[in-house]
Amino acid sequence: MYQYLLHQKIKKICNEQLLDIAGVDHAFYIRFIANANTLQELYNSIYGNQKNALQDFDALLVLIIESYKLRKPVFRKKDQVKEQQAAWFTSNQITGMSLYVDRFAGSLKSMPERLNYLQELGVNFLHLMPLFESPEGESDGGYAVSDFRKIDPRFGTLNEFKILQEKMQAAGMYLMIDIVLNHTSHHHEWALKAKAGDKKFQDYYYMYDSREIPDQFDATMPEIFPESSPGSFTYVPECNKWAMTVFHNYQWDLNYTNPAVFNAMLSNIFFYANLGVDILRIDAPAFIWKQLGTTCQNLPQAHTLLRLIKQCVHIATPGMAILGEAIVAPKEIMKYFGTESFTAKECDVAYNATQMALQWDALATGDTRVMLAAQHELLQKPYGTTWITYTRCHDDIGLGYDDSMIAAAGFNAYEHRKFLKEYYSGSFQNSPAKGALFSVNPKTQDARISG
Repeated sequence: MYQYLLHQKIKKICNEQLLDIAGVDHAFYIRFIANANTLQELYNSIYGNQKNALQDFDALLVLIIESYKLRKPVFRKKDQVKEQQAAWFTSNQITGMSLYVDRFAGSLKSMPERLNYLQELGVNFLHLMPLFESPEGESDGGYAVSDFRKIDPRFGTLNEFKILQEKMQAAGMYLMIDIVLNHTSHHHEWALKAKAGDKKFQDYYYMYDSREIPDQFDATMPEIFPESSPGSFTYVPECNKWAMTVFHNYQWDLNYTNPAVFNAMLSNIFFYANLGVDILRIDAPAFIWKQLGTTCQNLPQAHTLLRLIKQCVHIATPGMAILGEAIVAPKEIMKYFGTESFTAKECDVAYNATQMALQWDALATGDTRVMLAAQHELLQKPYGTTWITYTRCHDDIGLGYDDSMIAAAGFNAYEHRKFLKEYYSGSFQNSPAKGALFSVNPKTQDARISG
């Protein structure tokens, strides 16, 4: 649909930003106009009732254009090649490895020396585990970020990261890194300002003067780490407030009902895109929208935010694909590819966590029937999207497939899961495993497997 006012506004901002929309920037301008209506509809469905909605949306338009302008010519050329390939990330010629830079090579500076070794293995895709600054002792493995634009000195420098990306690109290799959308470290600049009493930055988080609203949230929110971090709120003595901390008490949840938070985090996403990242792994997207009276997981608004991010990325930096790290039930995972008119227009890639767990099921049982029973559901993945099918990652192994899949194989679901936990923790007779159970629920005996 042609919307004169919206399209003229975009044209005006492009001209103010000195873009050549009839020349070298024409493809960008066409993408922007073609997706502008959808962009506005998604934005308004989340933020349309905000007091300054029009100004905030205009700020988003400017951010998209400015981020495109910062994109290097070599990345723009790569964008064009990928668009011609159409869903380049679905290629079965991509074989990946996930690694910790310090444990694999010592530092980013040493990583280029290892690329030949990886190529000999057939690896042409690297997921580098979290690299950005996080406080030692309160890092959650790098997922408690204190600066989204500074490489942690433990790994090297931003310039060394750029050199590695250039070497990988020259070798025809793809690069994936993480963006932690749900929260920041309480040492992040925004959190420090919030602690100091700055109302603007307190509104970047969920912060309350008393336990009244936190108690209402806690009544319906499941605990993520009940053993080590019970509850979902932490008292902040510096400002006498309670902050939402769903994961750990040093990870403050960002408040995406505030459009300033969305724009600020989108700016970080574009920063990563303009470092030449091929796939951006969005950590814990299921948690990014909070609402009283719900579990605060997998809410419709979380999907709307992801679709909005996808639209912005497609317009400004189309060569970067989006991976949603949603380790949830199979039917819920599928929704992160998008539904209805947004099918294949949300996350491009998702982890096939169900298949991963089923591999370990088959290994323990010597039986593939449960795995086969799950395939019909896994094959519902939309055309134009892809799974990352994997054997192991840094997280534990959750047995997150449906009881119906176990029953279809002729097993009792409770007894089957009990066997798997005992087998991989080494307590089952003659089991060769030496793993450990993680996050055991004493009431239900539910548990995940580590090691």
